[in-house]
Parts: sequence; structure tokens; C-alpha cells
Amino acid sequence: MQDFVHLHVHTQYSLLDGQASVSRLVDKAMKDGMKGIAVTDHGNMFGIKEFYNYVNKKNSGPRGEIKDLKKRIAELENVSPRDAEAEAELAACRNKVVEAEGKLFKPIIGCEMYVARRTMDKREGKPDQSGWHLIVLAKNEKGYHNLIKLVSRAWTKGYYMRPRTDRNELEKYHEGLIVCSACLGGEIPKKIIAEHYDEAEEAIQWYKNLFGDDYYLELQRHKATVPRANHEAYPLQQKVNAKLVEYARKYNIKLICTNDVHFVDEENAEAHDRLICLSTGKDLDDPTRMLYTKQEWMKTKAEMNQLFEDIPEALSNTLEILDKVEYYSIDHAPIMPTFAIPEDFGTEEEYRRKYTEKDLFDEFTRDENGHVVLDEAAANAKIKRLGGYEKLYRIKLEADYLAKLTFDGAKKLYGDPLSDEVKERLVFELYIMKTMGFPGYFLIVQDFINAARTQLGVSVGPGRGSAAGSAVAYCLGITKIDPIQYDLLFERFLNPDRISLPDIDVDFDDDGRGDVLRWVTEKYGQEKVAHIITYGTMATKMAIKDVARVEKLPLSESDRLCKLVPDKIPDKKLNLPNAIAYVPELQAAEASPDPKMRNTIKYAKMLEGNVRGTGVHACGTIICRDDITDWVPVSTADDKETGEKMLVTQYEGSVIEDTGLIKMDFLGLKTLSIIKEAVANVKLHRGIELDIDTIPIDDPATYKLYCDGRTVGTFQFESAGMQKYLRELQPSTFEDLIAMNALYRPGPMDYIPDFIDRKWGRKPIEYDIPIMEKYLKDTYGITVYQEQVMLLSRLLANFTRGESDALRKAMGKKLRDKLDHMKPKFIEGGKKNGHDPKVLEKIWADWEKFASYAFNKSHATCYSWVAYQTAYLKANYPAEYMAAVMSRSLSNITDITKLMDECKAMGIKVLGPDVNESNLKFTVNAEGNIRFGLGAVKGVGESAVQSIVENREKDGPYKGIFDFVQRVNLNACNKKNIECLALAGGLDSFPELQREQYFVPNAKGETFLDTLVRYGNRYQTDKSMAVNSLFGGENVIEVATPEIPQAERWSDLDRLNKERELVGIYLSAHPLDEYAVILENVCNTHMAELENREALVGREITMGGIVTAVRRGISKNGKPYGIAKIEDYSGSAELPFFGNDWVTWQNYLGERMFLYLKARCLPNQWNKEKLDLRVTSIELLPDVKEKLIEKITILIPLSLLNKALIAELADLTKTHPGNARLCFKVTDKDTRMAVDLVSRPVKLNVGRELISYLKGHPELDFRIN
Repeated sequence: MQDFVHLHVHTQYSLLDGQASVSRLVDKAMKDGMKGIAVTDHGNMFGIKEFYNYVNKKNSGPRGEIKDLKKRIAELENVSPRDAEAEAELAACRNKVVEAEGKLFKPIIGCEMYVARRTMDKREGKPDQSGWHLIVLAKNEKGYHNLIKLVSRAWTKGYYMRPRTDRNELEKYHEGLIVCSACLGGEIPKKIIAEHYDEAEEAIQWYKNLFGDDYYLELQRHKATVPRANHEAYPLQQKVNAKLVEYARKYNIKLICTNDVHFVDEENAEAHDRLICLSTGKDLDDPTRMLYTKQEWMKTKAEMNQLFEDIPEALSNTLEILDKVEYYSIDHAPIMPTFAIPEDFGTEEEYRRKYTEKDLFDEFTRDENGHVVLDEAAANAKIKRLGGYEKLYRIKLEADYLAKLTFDGAKKLYGDPLSDEVKERLVFELYIMKTMGFPGYFLIVQDFINAARTQLGVSVGPGRGSAAGSAVAYCLGITKIDPIQYDLLFERFLNPDRISLPDIDVDFDDDGRGDVLRWVTEKYGQEKVAHIITYGTMATKMAIKDVARVEKLPLSESDRLCKLVPDKIPDKKLNLPNAIAYVPELQAAEASPDPKMRNTIKYAKMLEGNVRGTGVHACGTIICRDDITDWVPVSTADDKETGEKMLVTQYEGSVIEDTGLIKMDFLGLKTLSIIKEAVANVKLHRGIELDIDTIPIDDPATYKLYCDGRTVGTFQFESAGMQKYLRELQPSTFEDLIAMNALYRPGPMDYIPDFIDRKWGRKPIEYDIPIMEKYLKDTYGITVYQEQVMLLSRLLANFTRGESDALRKAMGKKLRDKLDHMKPKFIEGGKKNGHDPKVLEKIWADWEKFASYAFNKSHATCYSWVAYQTAYLKANYPAEYMAAVMSRSLSNITDITKLMDECKAMGIKVLGPDVNESNLKFTVNAEGNIRFGLGAVKGVGESAVQSIVENREKDGPYKGIFDFVQRVNLNACNKKNIECLALAGGLDSFPELQREQYFVPNAKGETFLDTLVRYGNRYQTDKSMAVNSLFGGENVIEVATPEIPQAERWSDLDRLNKERELVGIYLSAHPLDEYAVILENVCNTHMAELENREALVGREITMGGIVTAVRRGISKNGKPYGIAKIEDYSGSAELPFFGNDWVTWQNYLGERMFLYLKARCLPNQWNKEKLDLRVTSIELLPDVKEKLIEKITILIPLSLLNKALIAELADLTKTHPGNARLCFKVTDKDTRMAVDLVSRPVKLNVGRELISYLKGHPELDFRIN
């Protein structure tokens, strides 16, 4: 049998065309004994890094073997003289090397490119929309870089429907490439099919002249064997093949055979067929749809030999190509971007004259104190790793400039002169940055952060992640937290014992992030800055939905299958095979007698995980020293903000750094935008210039807010669980907040009660060894942070900085081998310091248990500072802060509702939109209340708001509706905008009209709003004409104001519903306000709580609300069902009613019905682990309101009981007679006595007025029933 390798292979990265994972392709080829394969995806290199990495992993065994053998060969060759036994071993080792090299699998990097039919710059209709296919393979490293250039430029310069190259480009970048004529879509096959033989020969000669012996003609034979397949391709291939054989002889060009692989195994053909339906948007039964031959699987060597037994050289020539391809690395050491250093500081040329290579050798190979720490071989290896002396001059220049900036910043922050502790820390950090080769990285980061703060007016976070452990970063302004003050460690960020790229993630305010990225792109060059690609794969539910659509499975069934897929499976990865094993209904679907159902599951299993499309990483950005396409391929994507094309790497974030490119994360943090807006509100409303970075860290009002758990709307601390623990902890220092931030996560949360008890002396604070107090004092003896483990390992057992970080990492990731290796060192080191080995064993065991939970203190500190800033603003400038939070939550009505409730609890009114007071966003008015932003009203655009506000600021408030339409620009603020404002209550401050009057029709069917706008336009036109007339603007404009029509008042519910449609929430009132006392005091469950079914089991559920939407239908077994959306103050929930339940309750389930429901949570009859909500009773709230409240008890402290209070209560209770009993409980706090009183003559209706009165007097309390 003739040996063979596949050279035309599409992976799943040929988007929605290839259905083969890289790993399965390589595994199958290796199992079949192939010595390599090529990957040639359509127009891209998306899968190349994954392919290269996977093959490297597979080759690691033979490579390790070769390395050991070569080491042994070198040892034997140095033996002189060698005896017969040594000679025999040497020969055996050499044979084994050859044998091991034979096991290596060779990755051939390629691409099936599109060659423009004319030139890649032409984009004129169909002929230019695609291009001829061409297989391009990289022969060596030079070829790889040329392939990158071709593919990248096809995207950036030649994209028209597809990424296209052309002959000019191929000529420019041909070196190191092997080219094959491709499939029926290739230039030569296309011209043969069209019988343009002269043109075909011209093309062959052009490619032969350019590529010489590296140009091959490609044969394919895809004879379809199943009815529903492409049967036209094979006769065309036979016609093309005959000519190709002829041309091969005529022009002395070698033939190869390929199979145009698109899927791995023959049984995947049908799954691939469905994938093609998805990519073309066709149904499976569409007679006009695109079909493949279904022969495009990765055929074995035997299958290919059978296909091409008559042309054996076409098989053997694939091996010739394989042998031509060299092994080379596509990875690279870090490629640091170049930072422009001011020439007056120094230049590389000056440094070359000033310092000798010996000076550099000593500086880079000794420690920070100038001591020799490396032997000569290790020192030379270090110089080589940094790029040799050529690069060292640049690194030294950057390091010296970095040191200058650092010490300048340090003197401002720590004072001058610097303490020994600060100086020692900075010298050490700068030394590590320099000798790792990273000073340029820090210069660039400080540069764009400084530009963001000083030039662009962008808010920058105080730091995030481990970078906050760097004192150099603090002195440069990269971070705002002093790491020395908070025991944050530099080696948690850069371990001196191992080279790892620095990774500084930076938070910017949402609005400013894009500005910073544009600044970076302009400064460093568009071709040197790129975003990072992401690949979207078909998740389990997506795979089911996609296949179901192609199969024409009913949508209801597709939805049902998706709902059966659990969110997670205990101890297993969530995928379709595991979901089927876990869910009986999915097993039934897999074995269904319905072929559509069966096939949906079958092919969804095959397509699950397939790459479906590409995206752009939310924050990852590459800044390169050179044109990025010198190192990795790029594609393009649309910038959502500007609509312009932006560069995107074709390799994704997890592997991009292997290639040497430096990744930086530019994150948008909404909280920074909130803080920025709150500070602006404070200036606007109070005239105070607030510097949020210099607020006091010990502000009593802020700690009072935390102690009371009033953290709704603040950062990091707002969950109900956190509020509970804050009330128990009563935090009094910033360290308390850092610790709570770190502890409030699954796992360490168990330690919170112990932490609280120790703070308040309920449990003793104990240390296993007294000196541990130094690092555990702030956390009351509990190890909370990774940094504490690191510091204690140094203190107790003399671990080095690097070793302590290695210990932190091993414990966090539970690396058992490393822990077992480090434990004896810890015990021995501790013993040398005089500590008891038994105590050391206990400490180690405690660490092992907790260290996997221990949190990064650097990150906790930074984010606790941001959280503290939000709490400070809320405590000291409540209205301004809450207005900012609501402005940033405009699109999330659930959040707005929650924040409005919080404002109410804080005594701040949230007023509806008003053209005389509102701005675009939420603002604070003169009375200190929050005014809804006009921008929050649907249908009122930003230009309309701008026009309204500008006119108001210029000429004062609008006096009435006629003044409004006379003054506002009616092009910017048109009739539709005014209509939305009227319905939302934005014009309610004009006394002339009620909302309904704007919409009264006249005899012609026009609304009064039409009349108003026409009047406004006429007035403005006449005014304009008068100004421009011969007599100037003195003429009085006399346009009669239209007569205001009378209108029938809308019901409260109608008015509120219209308001809600435009604002998203009930604003001026809520339709449920009439029943608020029942919903808040009688009902035991709110709609928002129905999501957590487990908490509802075992009790009767009572709830109430308004029906806002109903969906009705007939199930597949012919039974009626309905799904009602019911809303209360907490939110909404959808309640399904099936069969008899729907028949029983449907009359109650109409839109705008106010309901009181009783229900129980019971196991699903088909799946006992799933809980269903079963409604047992429905009544109308208006009918049961009176009987649900049997009595109200008002709790009055004795000290407040006086005649005035009794008179007020008497008035309230007598004016609302009803059926509820009235009781009082008078309490005396001093004597701890209470008296219960019953009012026999008064029976009352417990309504809004009474409850509002009681809530408005927090010293009074009440109980219902």
C-alpha cells in the first residue's frame, strides 16, 4: 500500500462548512499511521494555533525520548576510548533516535484561499464577490510568515463577501510556500469545466513559473453513493482530472490526490449536511439547496489507495510535500512594544557608548544588591533569553527611565527622603521588571492610564487583580492602593523565580473605555493594535434548536427538548450525551418513533460544540512592537461604537501570548461611570468639587451605612446575605470590608460567623504560633488571603518570595505533587526557626484545607475601595448618588424599581419626567428629590431632549403648553416625541391640560396634539418671517391659540398602563397600590421568589398581583393551556395552567385582573427532582380585600402617647369604616412592660392612607392579623 497524507482538510473553523474538530482529525490520522496532515480552512487561520498546540502535545512523548537519547549520545561520544559495549550502546541510541523521530507527527499549516478573479481591490458585483480556490501550504518559518501576510491582507485589503488575495500578492509573498490547484472551485478546474483550455494553461504556467517545483495539480474523486447527495460533482471531477493528468505531463508538474475533508467519519455526513442547511438558511427537504457528495470524510490510507490505485504517484507525492515541510515553531518569546522615551533622558546610541557589554552582563545577572547569584552558564542563558546584548541596551534604557518615573512618584506619595522599607521594595521590584525584560510594558500601561486621567477625562479604577501588589505600579499611578500599607505582595503579581508575562487589567468608566482604546491605537499605530477574537460554539440547547429548525420539528417540541436540558449535571460536564443519560425524557426523544425527533437528537449530538461564529473579546487588546501581521494572522470586525472596521487577531486569547504578543485587558466598569456621574451631580446640585480619590477612609456616616446593611445600589456589598452579615459584623475599619469582600463566596462563607464572633470577643483570637499575629491580626486570627499564606511561609520557614508564590499557586489549584514536594521544606524550615513540628503539621493541614478558598487580597482591597467610594457617596450625598445609579440602569426596569423602593426608604422622592425640570438622565432638583430623566421615556430621542433642555436653559422654564410649542424646535422634538412625553406625564406640570385632552379628536379626526404642533409650527414660521421683515422683530406675532377641548377622564389603570408603556414602570402610582397592604402584609410570597422553588416546598403559598399578559394555546395532545404573566411590586412571574386547571381558572386570567392566589410547590409527576407550582385557589382581590384583613394592631411606645397622636389616629380610623378590628399595644421600654388594648366600637377598612401614615412615623409599628 502506498503511503499518503491529507493535504486539503477543513476543520470546524471553516465556519458552518467544516464539521471536524482538530483533535479528532489528528487522532484519526495518527491512528491510521499517517505521518502528518495539513489544515486548510476557508480563507482563515482560526484553527492553526489549536492544531499546532495539539500536535505538539501528541509529539511531547517522542520529543522527550529524543532529548534523553541525544543527551546520552553526547555523554557516550565524550568517552575516550570507548569499549565494545559503549559502541553498541551508542549505535542503539542512534537507532532509537531515528525510531523516535519516525513517531513524530508533522503539522502542515495552510489555508484554502480565495484568489480574486481580477484584482483584490476591485469590488464590482458578482464576478468580484468570491474568487478561485487555492491551497496554500507553509513549507518553513518564512512560508508561515508569508502565509500570515497573505491571509491577513485578504481580510484587511481584499475583503468583498469573502477574504480575497490576488496574483500580485502571491508574487510578493510567494517565498516558502507550496501551492496546489484545489477543488472544482480552483482557477484551473473552473477553466477546464468551461473549456477555456488556453486560459487554464496560462494559469498553470503562471503558477509554475512562480512556485516552480512547489506547485502541484490536485486530483479529487467524489463519487456519490447515496441518493440525496451531489451527483454532478464526480463527472466534472473526471473531466478535470483527465486534463490535469495531461497538463502534468506537458508542463512537468507533479500530481497529488486529496479528499477535500469536511468531516471526520463517514457517519458524520448527514450531520454535515444539516450544518450546510444552517449555513445556507435552507430546510433539509428544500430541492434547490446546496448538497455535498457526502464523500468528504477523512478517508484512511487504504481508502485513498483504493480510490487512486491507477495513479500511485498522486499518493506518493503527498509524502514529498510532507518531507519538504520543515518542523518550526510558531511561538515566540515576549515581543515588547516600544515606548518612546524622551531624548533628553537618553537614547540607545548614548547607552551603547556609555556602557560595555561587561557592564550589562554584571547588571542583568547579579541580584538587586549587586551580588553574584548565577554561575556563568546560567548567566549567559539569561542574557540570551532577554534577546542578547542587542536588546539589553534598549531594556536598560527603559528600566532606567521607569526607575526615574517611579522615584519621582514615590517622593510625592511617601515623602522625601524615602524610608528604607519603601526604597528596598522599589529597588527589588524595578530589578525584577528589568531582568525579566518588562520595563517597557509598565511604561506603556502608565502612559495610557495617565492619558486617560489627565487628557481624556476618563475615570480609571484603583487597580484590579494582583497588579495592586506592585509598589512601582502605585508610584506610577497605575494603581491607587498602597501595597505596603495593606501587605499586598509583588511576587503574587510577578514571581521572581519563573518568567511569566505581567498581566495588568485596567478598569475604565463605561463611556471612556472606547476613548482610551482609540488613543492607544492612534499613538502606537493602527497596524500595531488589535482586538482578540473569540469563537462562539454550538452549545447544547443551540445545537438542538438549530437541527430541529432544519428538520422542521415543530417549534413547541424544539422548545420542550431545550427545556429538558438541565442547567448543570452533578459531577459531570454539561453536554448532550450526559444530559440524555441524566434526563429520561431525552432518552425517550432519542429513541422516538418520530424520525424528526430522533434525528434532531442524533445530529445535535454530532454538531454540539462546533464553532458557529466569531466574536470580539470584551476587553482583551494586543499592543505590538511591529505590525501585528508580522507575527499572527488578523481578520476584521465591526466596531460597535463607531461602525468602523477594527483588526482582530485570528488566534484567541488563551493562546495568543504563546506567540509573543502582549495582551492587555481594557475593561469597562459601570460602577466607575456611576461614581463619575454622582460626583457631577454633587457639583451641579450643591456646587461642591468632590475628589473621590481623597475621601476619608474613616468616614462615620459610611460605616454607619454598612453597619445598618443599607447597601442597595452600592458596589460589591448589596446582596441580602451580605447585608445580614454586615449588620452582624458592624464593620469599623477598612480592613473589615476587605475581609468581608474576600470571605463572601461559596466555601469561605462558612468562616464568616467565626470571623464575626472573634471581632466581638465572643470567641478568643488564637494564633498557632505567637509570631503569626503579625500577619493575622487584621483578620482576627483567621487566614483569609493568599498573601497571608505567602507571608507566613516566609516568616515561619524562610521560604523565598518565589517559593511562597509557588506554594500559594499549588495550594489554590490543589497541585498534590508540588505540595508533597514543598511540605518537608516547610516543616524543616520551621524546625530550624525553633517551631514545634506538630504545630507546623497542623498549620500546613489548615492551609491545605483553606488555601483553595483563600482570596487574592490585592483584588479584594482594590474593589473594596471602589465599594467604599459608592457607600461614601450614598451616605453623604444620597440623592445625587441614587440619581447616578438609576441613570446607569435605564435599560433594566427591575433594577430601577428596586432602586426607587430604596429611595422611598431613604426618604427621597422619585418624581416623574417633567419638561421644566428633567434633563437627559436622572437628576436632583432644588428640593433634593430625584427627577426622572427625559431620556428614560421611550420614543423621546436624545436630540428632542437636547432641544427641550437647551431652550429651557436659554429662556427659562416653559410657562405652559402653548409656550412650549412656540419655543421648542419642532423638527428636533416632533409630534411623536411630544405624544410620548404627554403619555408619560412629562407635560403634567402645565395646568391647562390633562393627559387625555391631548388625544381628543376633532371633527376631522385630528387629535388636539396635531392642532398644537400645527399651531407651534405656524407661530415659529411667522416669528421667523417677522424677524427677517423690513420692520425687524417689533411686529407682534398674532396667531390665535387653539381652543382646548374637553375630554372624558381616563381610568387610573388606563393612565398608568400608558405611562408604563413609555417609562417601563408604573411611576406616578401603581395599580396595585389599592391592595398594597394585602400584598405586603397578608401574602407570604412575592412573584420574584417563585424562581427559587426549593424554598417554597412544604407550605401553602399565598400571593397576589395583576395579570399583565396571557398566552393561550392547544398542546400537541389536543388539550388547552394558558400561561399568565402576573406582576406584583417585586417583579413578575409566568404561571402555566394545563388541561383541567386552565378550564377551571381561565375566567380569572384576563389581562388587568387583580388576583389573590393560593398554591403549593409539588414534585413534577414525570420528573420527581423538578418542582411545579400548582395553583389551588384564585379569588379576585377586590372581593377578598375586606375579609383577608381581620385586624390591625398598632404598636405605640408609651413615651409617644399623647392627645395629638390619639386625635390623629382617631380621625384616620373613623373616616375609613370597614370590618377589620382595631387593636393597640402600648409598650414601655424602661420597664419592659406592654398593655394590649382593643377598640370595640371601631371597625375599619385598612387602606393606603392609614398604612402611609404609620410608615411615615417610623417610631410607630403595626401588625396585620
